[in-house]
Amino acid sequence: MIEFTLPTMTCGHCVKAVTAAVQQVDAAAKLQIDLPTHQVRIESTRPAAEFQRVLADEGYAAA
Repeated sequence: MIEFTLPTMTCGHCVKAVTAAVQQVDAAAKLQIDLPTHQVRIESTRPAAEFQRVLADEGYAAA
C-alpha cells in the first residue's frame, strides 16, 4: 500500500484529478481517498515514485 498526504487536494474536482493521474500510471490500481485528511492510499505493484511524479505534475505534491 502506497500512502501520500496531498495538502492541496481540497475538493471533488481535486479527487477526480488525483484519480485520473493515478490511473495514468496504473489503470488497475485500487484507490482510497480521504478528502478531509488529504490522504491517498494506492494499491498497486508500480513504484511509489511513479505516482508521486505524476501527482506532482498535476499540482498535488505529496507532503
